[in-house]
Amino acid sequence: MTPPPTATVPGGRPEPRPEPRVEVHEDARALATSVAGELLSRLADAQSAGRVPQIALTGGSIADAVHAEVARLSPASGVDWARVVVWWGDERFVAPDDEDRNALQARRAFLDAVGVEAAHVHEMASTADADDVHAAAAAYSADLREHGSGEFDVMMLGVGPDGHVASLFPHHAELDVDDRIVLGVLDSPKPPPLRVSLTLPALNRARSVWFLVSGDAKADAVARALGTSDVHETPAAGVHGSEETLWFLDRAAASAL
Repeated sequence: MTPPPTATVPGGRPEPRPEPRVEVHEDARALATSVAGELLSRLADAQSAGRVPQIALTGGSIADAVHAEVARLSPASGVDWARVVVWWGDERFVAPDDEDRNALQARRAFLDAVGVEAAHVHEMASTADADDVHAAAAAYSADLREHGSGEFDVMMLGVGPDGHVASLFPHHAELDVDDRIVLGVLDSPKPPPLRVSLTLPALNRARSVWFLVSGDAKADAVARALGTSDVHETPAAGVHGSEETLWFLDRAAASAL
């Protein structure tokens, strides 16, 4: 059995993190409904405890399905969306109205519908807001340092067929960056090539990390991430929540486990 994942805390002391837990659902629709319900429950619990939860969203087809379910289930959840702070793990550095924008997809799917305060929605800069990806990364880093709580309550992430997470790709130098919390990506192998992404240390600043994965094309990457794969081979293997790491899979994505 592999040892529990660890993270470096201030002072350089390694701190063990809980073993990942896996939930397998019949299909992508069932997965999306389960994740949405769990997210709303976590947000309601945090607010009942007097906290303003901070969450990080991801993009992709399964994320869109989750977001649509959040919008559908939200009215009965008791969540006060005016007291939720929203961030992103990565973003495409394109025009603000480009269909590739994760933030645009999330706004359409649920953010505009549920009533999140505009000041609490922290989008990464587009080409209309920053001269280049490095300026966009610096701006988001400053935003996180000013308005972030120091950790995310829930960090939602997808996984690519190659094992990439956020916009951190296998064998890319960005995986070894540990002196920044946000960086610019110039050569994403998946278009568009220009991205802004949280670094691995920033992704690991989450109480709970949720991987949302659907489809048999990602089954091998899931198996590698949950096995003994090196982070340079499978970047998703390098992200773990301080309190829990949950893998929400459909049967197809879990087929290689």
